[in-house]
This record gives sequence, structure tokens and C-alpha cells, in this order.
Amino acid sequence: MSVRRIVPNIRTSTGPGAEPDAADTTTAVAAAMKRNAEFYGLLGLQEVMNHGWITTLASPSHPSAQISIVEADATAPVTPDMSMEVEDVDAAYTAMQEGGAEIVYPLHDEEWGVRRFFVRDPNGRVINVLGHR
Repeated sequence: MSVRRIVPNIRTSTGPGAEPDAADTTTAVAAAMKRNAEFYGLLGLQEVMNHGWITTLASPSHPSAQISIVEADATAPVTPDMSMEVEDVDAAYTAMQEGGAEIVYPLHDEEWGVRRFFVRDPNGRVINVLGHR
């Protein structure tokens, strides 16, 4: 099985540092995402994906060096701690099932072009295992 990239998912919130007049959630989340993009931009990362609820930042010189800032997952019951892109997500799903791993979110085709599932690792962390369609 081939792993293409591993991306930490950093949870954000609309708490400390949020704009005081950000009354609605959409505005508050957008402000939190902007603050994170600006902060990590100081370290040279640039936005490569933004779905509103998740933003991925990457190094221009090493595009597989990435982090994702996540407010809450839009379609799954939990927000994963890490994402792993694999060459064959169906084979990874079968391997996890056969290995007795706890599947947190079953294999699913998402509207933004990925096929993914969530599994809990031995440390209790939720891993988003995905492949692009």
C-alpha cells in the first residue's frame, strides 16, 4: 500500500482572537480561517484549498508539506486529527476492516472529489484516509 501524503488537521474555533462583532458562525469561522492563514503564511505556507470549513496550506517549494485548519467536518460525525492520502483507498478500507480497526465513518464519495473513510488509531486519534477521484 502506498501513502502519498500525511497532513495534520489543526482544529480551530471562533474563540479567542475572533472578531468581536462576528455575530454569525459563518463570519466567525471565516475570520478564524483568515487568522490561521496569515499566521502560517509568516512561515511560508500558502492556501491551496479552501472549502470554508477546512483550509489547506502548503509550502510552495515542497507542495506535499501541508497542514489543514478545520473548524468542523462538513459531512462526517467527527473531525479527524490527521489525513492520509493513499494510492488505493478501497484497499486501505478493506485492510482496516479485515484488521479489526474501528471504522468511525464508512467509505464515502464526497462532493468535493475525494473518496474517504475515518478510522480510529490505537491512540484514539481519528484518521481521515482518502484518495482523490
